[in-house]
Amino acid sequence: MMSNKRIQELELVMEFEKVEECLKEVSSWIENVGRKRLKETINLDDSLEMLLQAQKQFKEFDLVASEYCKRGQEALKKMDQWEDFSFVDVHSYRVKLQAYRDQLEEFCTQLDETRHRVCETVRLYEFFDKVRQGICCVEEGVKS
Repeated sequence: MMSNKRIQELELVMEFEKVEECLKEVSSWIENVGRKRLKETINLDDSLEMLLQAQKQFKEFDLVASEYCKRGQEALKKMDQWEDFSFVDVHSYRVKLQAYRDQLEEFCTQLDETRHRVCETVRLYEFFDKVRQGICCVEEGVKS
């Protein structure tokens, strides 16, 4: 029984090491690229034209960021089996996994919120642009 438990522990540790490489890559990308790019979208430009350009750039970033989120979530899902084990020796690995999970969830949530904010801001600017054009047309009609 003890031997089987130890073998299971070793198998889990080996699996963790494989998964951790992916998680380290995702984590590094989030810290070095992802968070910086999200911060860049905090201040959106005041003109519709500039805003549409920012939206286009964000969509390109969003594709890459979503792929990293997906990869991280898939890697974490592989480690869900650890929840069934109560070995003391794997506690430190669970702590690491939880840290990766927390970082990934926070980034993915920020990405979703930014995606929504950019989309809503563009829609609002488009609406105001139509209103402005309508007012200009009315003013020209009044002048005629």
